[in-house]
Amino acid sequence: MKVIAIDGPAGSGKSTIARRLADRLGLDYLDTGAMYRAVTFAALRRGIDPADGADVAAIVGDLELEVGPDGVVVDGVDATIEIRGPEVTRAVSLVAANPEVRTDMVRRQRAWTVERGGGVLEGRDIGTVVFPDALLKVYLTARPEVRAARRSKEVADLDYETVATDLARRDALDQGRDESPLVEADDAVVVDTSDLSVDEIVASLVERVGAP
Repeated sequence: MKVIAIDGPAGSGKSTIARRLADRLGLDYLDTGAMYRAVTFAALRRGIDPADGADVAAIVGDLELEVGPDGVVVDGVDATIEIRGPEVTRAVSLVAANPEVRTDMVRRQRAWTVERGGGVLEGRDIGTVVFPDALLKVYLTARPEVRAARRSKEVADLDYETVATDLARRDALDQGRDESPLVEADDAVVVDTSDLSVDEIVASLVERVGAP
């Protein structure tokens, strides 16, 4: 089973690079961050406080969740746009730190990968927790100001300073949580994407995998 794990903080280029790499390798792609956003969306939609760990954990097991190239569907509702909104973005780290949520999401991620015989998965704990034996583990990073600039272009209703503050807050939460914190795997290839093109990065990773 060919599994490529791509981890890193928000704005490091994970989604763009993972998608392009999956295309080059002929593998399916999974945005695991979208799964945690989907749970956050479901909690907010049901009037559950994302900080209430027990209530959030209670809905995860029965949650109908589809994450694919055409978007994200939660309990039959197209949430593709909503999961990227500011409300979900501000709350997702709280949900992602929930041990029960992480256990369920990891189970789903592994099942997704087994069904497809591999894949390119991007997130924050793919190489350290979900697939520690992945064929290739990559940790993407970038200078804080570069990451904030990228994100501010994606979120039209938030200015640069707000995005930069939110990124710093999320970094602290993701790296400081007890359950599967954001860290580099010991054997990960670390790539600073600040000054490299997507094509350069993908070509380098394809070469490491040994694909044509």
